[in-house]
Amino acid sequence: MSGNKGAGKDVPEADQAGRPDWAPVDAGPQFAVRVVRGRATGSRGSSAPAVPRRSLTAAEYAQGVIGGNRTILARAITLVESNAERHRRLAREVLARVLPHTGGSVRIGLSGVPGAGKSSLIETLGNQLVTQGKRLAVLAVDPSSTITRGSILGDKTRMETLARNRACFIRPSPAGGNLGGVARKSRETILLCEAAGYDVIVVETVGVGQNEVTVRSMVDFFLLLLIAGGGDELQGIKKGVIEIADALVINKADGDNQARAAISRQEYAMALGYLSPITRGWQTRAHVCSARTGMGVAELWRMVQRFLEITRANGFFAERRQAQSVEWFHTLLDDSLRDLFRRDPVVAARLPDLERAVAQGAYLVPDAVDDLLRTFQPAPGRRS
Repeated sequence: MSGNKGAGKDVPEADQAGRPDWAPVDAGPQFAVRVVRGRATGSRGSSAPAVPRRSLTAAEYAQGVIGGNRTILARAITLVESNAERHRRLAREVLARVLPHTGGSVRIGLSGVPGAGKSSLIETLGNQLVTQGKRLAVLAVDPSSTITRGSILGDKTRMETLARNRACFIRPSPAGGNLGGVARKSRETILLCEAAGYDVIVVETVGVGQNEVTVRSMVDFFLLLLIAGGGDELQGIKKGVIEIADALVINKADGDNQARAAISRQEYAMALGYLSPITRGWQTRAHVCSARTGMGVAELWRMVQRFLEITRANGFFAERRQAQSVEWFHTLLDDSLRDLFRRDPVVAARLPDLERAVAQGAYLVPDAVDDLLRTFQPAPGRRS
């Protein structure tokens, strides 16, 4: 492109109206500014029409995941989270291809009361781990609205420095109303992250409660994060989760809160003496730390390493992984049977009438259930 000469420098050609496509701006002696007119853009702001992403084959997904391609890993996770039947079939093929490359990570579950600093602790610990040469994947499950089913998915904003580190992969996912606040496809996501070469995988759940135990069935080490001075309002939700924890960590042990945190640690340590450990050979520990200052975070990771040494030596680490696979099998079996039942056309036709009868009090609920179960008679040799 030939250019006009101005101020000793090449400048763009003028447009058809004789106006240059740039204009000098007098911004004072400290600045040299040239404003260029924007080009015509598409509806999304790009200078060219949007091009749909090419669909990937199962082999391409697997190769990209195993090769550590973060973009393909994210797409593979989206694939396994989809409920579309064609996506489910493709996802299973991808998982089968990457399965030989899984199992090499440390899986950590993290739960705690809202405001306990779960994301802050993950960021502080994660930054320490990546400086040691480890790769970290964070699966942050956000609560879903019971009305809109939507989620904020704001964990990346709460782990700002960690999110910018290429050795870390953060994937927020909606809970979708699943028990315990763990996304239904979290186990498949763990396998994909392991195949991608991540050494440590943290599953952060949406809070605590009597049913906040699902994460225990998919991790090696379960950490419950607490804060000092919570008061009696927490007593109703503590015990069921404490019984399945491998460590209780009192966070925010800094400033004026250090003394309260130390007292809380002593109280929890005494209470743990009355509970049976969830992990053979390991007594649940009470620990204090400050995600803000970093105090106690390195010691927390050394605790996890000691836990791994003990459980691998006594064989419980492998036993737990095997038991978790069997539990996952039964969970998926139950889900599949429920889906098969609801997809049955006879059941689907009968269900609205029974719902109305139950709502109006004209039919006893157990009798309505039995009625619907008798309706379901799959043909011999039927396959879903």
